[in-house]
Amino acid sequence: MTADSGETMSAEAVARLASLRQSIDNIDAALIHLLAERFKFTQAVGVLKAENEMPASDPDREKRQVARLRALAEEADLDPAFAEKWFNFVVDEVIHHHERLASERD
Repeated sequence: MTADSGETMSAEAVARLASLRQSIDNIDAALIHLLAERFKFTQAVGVLKAENEMPASDPDREKRQVARLRALAEEADLDPAFAEKWFNFVVDEVIHHHERLASERD
């Protein structure tokens, strides 16, 4: 087997690479399941907000969450800016769902 640079990799390196990639694949699967679970709760929040004519977004909560997640990222030795980007991406999707639920009630 060859590495991306064309160099021949040892059998030990190939086995280690396969093991590391399997670990990554397992973590990716767990992340997908956790995101699905998270979205079940945010959908319930969206329904509650729509039923009570509450706004889809909560900027104050989002600011608190960004600060909390940035701190958690630092503790976990993860780039806080990455954690914030991830959170903003997820929140944008959640708000879109909440707005859709609210419009369906109109």
